[in-house]
Amino acid sequence: MSGILNSSIGRKFAMALSAFFLMFFLLQHFAINVTSVFSADTFNEISHFMGTNPLIQYVLQPVLLFGVIFHFVMGFVLELKNKKARQVSYAKNNGAANSSWMSRNMIYSGLAILAFMGLHFYDFWFPEINTKFIEGDMSGLLADGSGYRYYEELQHKFVDIWRVALYCIAFVFLALHLLHGFNSAFQSVGANNKYTKGLKGFGKAYAILIPLGFVIIALYHHFNHIS
Repeated sequence: MSGILNSSIGRKFAMALSAFFLMFFLLQHFAINVTSVFSADTFNEISHFMGTNPLIQYVLQPVLLFGVIFHFVMGFVLELKNKKARQVSYAKNNGAANSSWMSRNMIYSGLAILAFMGLHFYDFWFPEINTKFIEGDMSGLLADGSGYRYYEELQHKFVDIWRVALYCIAFVFLALHLLHGFNSAFQSVGANNKYTKGLKGFGKAYAILIPLGFVIIALYHHFNHIS
């Protein structure tokens, strides 16, 4: 594994694989969260299953965390390598003419997403870990025992307009990151065939629709929260 990561092609390939993994997770995460717009009960049931299933909690969740950390670390490594290479060849090449704005600023959109993840973890993941594994409450119930707590907690987080604004801004950065990231990932794994045009079209649609969907979810709960 270390041998693969020592080469430029190997690092880009590993980066692409981690990107595909995170894109799949993002789609699954969206599919769960969008149910909160249509049915509180469905969202509660799915959230409780995901939050208490041993396979998800003790196997898939650590794999996801590793994937997130690996992707960001590898992104910084590639950026440093590319920056060093650009310093050598800057006199011969005009980077602005040979690459898109999004490709040149992936590190900044990535940093914005990383900051957002800190907020997201603070809002949802850390409280969930505290409730389940420190307090030992795996019931998923509200304090009065009247039902599951997940939907109410979700709505509560989107009461403040400043938090909704931060989430929406973060999803714009996510869209920009995905617009270049999808094509770059396909290129890194050598996907260049008759399906390339269709894959690029799918990537562009994914990069726009998934972040837009998350924005709609945040706005929906802000304007429809339980008083």
